Amino acid sequence: MTSIPTDHDAMLAALTRLIPIAMSDTGQSRRVANFLMAWWNGPELGHFEIADLFGLDVAVANDIATIVGYLGQRPGAIYIDALGFAEEMQDIIALWGKPVSTSAT
Repeated sequence: MTSIPTDHDAMLAALTRLIPIAMSDTGQSRRVANFLMAWWNGPELGHFEIADLFGLDVAVANDIATIVGYLGQRPGAIYIDALGFAEEMQDIIALWGKPVSTSAT
């Protein structure tokens, strides 16, 4: 069984890899952005669908798992701005924060 490290340094490294993906325009970008925005403010920005992991490269999914594992081990809430990434999150929200329309117009 493969172990995913969930210590602080591993979590920061994973987050540092995920942010550029969320700020780009690849097939994985929206999924990663959805994860980060759900962490930042799920009620306002939407939620992360677990099935979105199926559309990610294994390394990217492992980075998300690292962050979730880290957060699950901590008492209380830790948000991305407390880790020094508020500016990056504002950029991601500006890029992806618009609701996705599912109706044809």
